[in-house]
Amino acid sequence: MSGQVPATQHLASEKLKALHEGLVIPAHPLALDENRKLDERRQRALTRYYAASGAGGVAVGVHSTQFEIRDKGIDLYEPVLRLAAEEVRKAELDRPFMMVAGVCGPTEQAVEETEIARKLGYDAVLLSMGGLSGWSEEDILKRTEEIAKRMPVIGFYLQPSVGGKIFSFDFWRSFAEIPNIVAIKMAPFNRYQTIDVVRAVCYSSRRDDIALYTGNDDNIVNDLLTTYQFQVDGTLVAKPIVGGLLGHWAVWTKKAVELLEEIKEARTQDQFAKEWLTRNVEITDSNAAFFDPAHQFAGCIPGIHEVLRRQGLLQGTWCLNPHETLSPGQSEEIDRVYRDYPHLNDDDFIREHLESWLAD
Repeated sequence: MSGQVPATQHLASEKLKALHEGLVIPAHPLALDENRKLDERRQRALTRYYAASGAGGVAVGVHSTQFEIRDKGIDLYEPVLRLAAEEVRKAELDRPFMMVAGVCGPTEQAVEETEIARKLGYDAVLLSMGGLSGWSEEDILKRTEEIAKRMPVIGFYLQPSVGGKIFSFDFWRSFAEIPNIVAIKMAPFNRYQTIDVVRAVCYSSRRDDIALYTGNDDNIVNDLLTTYQFQVDGTLVAKPIVGGLLGHWAVWTKKAVELLEEIKEARTQDQFAKEWLTRNVEITDSNAAFFDPAHQFAGCIPGIHEVLRRQGLLQGTWCLNPHETLSPGQSEEIDRVYRDYPHLNDDDFIREHLESWLAD
């Protein structure tokens, strides 16, 4: 890239420590009105909800925020990032809170978005590799280096079914060596590819500098309970997945925070109760209702919106793309998981605070 690169921004020590201890980081949705225009009041209410729920951060400008916010004529990328940053500052939280900006596209676009996030006071960028199917692994590594010169980077392994591509073990090992990579979100929805990333990080000289986060909405609990172990040059290296950066955690967030705290306690024990395996299935089953794998994830964003609509945080399920709607039978599936797993929702918590979150 031509032009002068600004001094590298690094993650503050207390936030880096919290990132490695494990955080709940919801992928922030986009609140729209019936005219598909930004509903600023409800957009702010969502951020207030995540801050009040005990989440350790938010990721804004990511898939759940809808990639169309970048389109000419819509131009919502910077406004939406700004609203979230303003609300987090107003909250005056007494804990570290990670502001993560989704960054995507070719290098020039990714740099431009990174500079916007930096200007608005974000802590790190979640660097998507989606939409770069024609790029070589070497090209993608060079793009990553350009972004990491500017801001802390959270890598992102996106499942191929929604625009990602499969990367080699060697790619992830080289990726992990890039300075200022602070974490990797693994969301290939594939155990083999998840293991590739963890093993590559374990083989890296920076393995202690990188926190691993699950984005595998189909395996959240098991990912968080598992310590991975590999023999690296005759030494046993262990690495856990410490937290999650998840679209699933954009709903029922208070319960997700409680879940992660329980898991952290369970990790200290020599043995786990078999009930954890059942809970993993309950959460995955709920995710199937929200994310709509029955229709190749076509209803994943409207599914999140529908839960938030039922709770009163959103007014409707509208997306910027008018063709993005709930799939046939999806609303009934959400009915079912509400009925079958009442202990997983945080409706009571939202009901108690909704009026204050929606206040100007």
